[in-house]
Formats: sequence, C-alpha cells, structure tokens
Amino acid sequence: MVSSAHLFSFAGLAFLLVIVPGPSVLFTIGRALTVGRRSALMTVLGNAVGVYGQVVAVAFGLGAVVAASAAVFTAIKLVGAAYLVYLGVQAIRHRDALRSAFHAEQDVATHSPMAALRDGVIVGAANPKTIVFLAALLPQFVDTTRGGVPQQMLILGLCIPVFGLIFDSLWAFAAGSARSWFARSPRRLAAIGGTSGLVMIGLGTSLALTGRKD
Repeated sequence: MVSSAHLFSFAGLAFLLVIVPGPSVLFTIGRALTVGRRSALMTVLGNAVGVYGQVVAVAFGLGAVVAASAAVFTAIKLVGAAYLVYLGVQAIRHRDALRSAFHAEQDVATHSPMAALRDGVIVGAANPKTIVFLAALLPQFVDTTRGGVPQQMLILGLCIPVFGLIFDSLWAFAAGSARSWFARSPRRLAAIGGTSGLVMIGLGTSLALTGRKD
C-alpha cells in the first residue's frame, strides 16, 4: 500500500494547500456569519465530503478526463460557479431575516443544517481546480511497485478533507463567535448578509472566469 515517505510528503503538501485561506474558507466564514456556527460546521463537513468525492473520481479516472478535456473542465467549473452565485443572491435576498433568526436562536429556514451540508457537498465537489490539482499531483505520490494504485490514491487523498475539517472548523468557530457582536445591531446583521452574498457572487464569478490555456 502507501509508503510512509509518500504519505508524509503528500500530507505536507495537503497541509499547505488547506492552511492558506481560499474559497472554501471564505465560504465557511460567510456561512458562520450569516446563518451561524452549526450550519457553518455542517458546511465544512459537506465540503470535505465533496472534496473526497473528487479524490474518488480522480482515483478511478475522472481526473485524467478533466485534465485532458476543456469541455468537461468548463462544464464542472460553470456548475460550481452558478451554484455559488445562486447562494450569494439568496444571502442578499434574505439578509433582513438574520436578526429575527438570531434572536430565535435558529438558522434561516432556507439554511437548515442539512441544507448547509448539501451546499458544502455541492461547492466542494464542483471545484474543478481541486480536481485538476489532484489529477496532477496524486499520481506522483503513488508507488506502482506496491500495486493497488486507486487504493493508494484514496488513502493519500484523505489528507485534504481531513485537514479541511480541522482548519475550516477553526475558521467556523472564530467567525461564529464574532457573529454575536454583529447581532447587537440590526444594520450589522443586514450587512453580514449582504457582504456574505457579495463574497459568494464574487467567488462564483471568479471561478467562472478561470480559464485554461487549451
């Protein structure tokens, strides 16, 4: 199976990938500020599931297809981008509902924990950058002499969602704690919803405009 040297090497690379704040961190912070810590943590869990779904896809061949096909890359990219924009528009539309939801100690109805889990899965699974990253790097850490190449990729790929669960959860806790300060003012809460929505729309737009040389 996986050699310890390859596992530690890939784990170090995965750590660097996750520790640098990116779209998943911004998305998690937006969820924590908008709908609360619990939903943010469910989003983190969903994102980890979605990312590992990419690992499974890469291990069994999708990564090579995405890397080779501009059409497949574009299709996946646009699905993820469209969903982020949709979530951003919804956050802006429901920004005035945040104050009543907070004082009732409930999440906004359209963002139940299960809905947050679903959102995280979709956003995590529809990020083409991660697929291409995995497709480019995972094979380099596989020892073909040991056999079980897909199984080795599945084990190595666990590093990314595991680190994501740890560090994205820390961001969710930090942002969730700051939410109480924002909740003291109705304007602050409305600003959270509007800003979070704009961030997600910006992330979706940026993803849609991400190109390929081919």
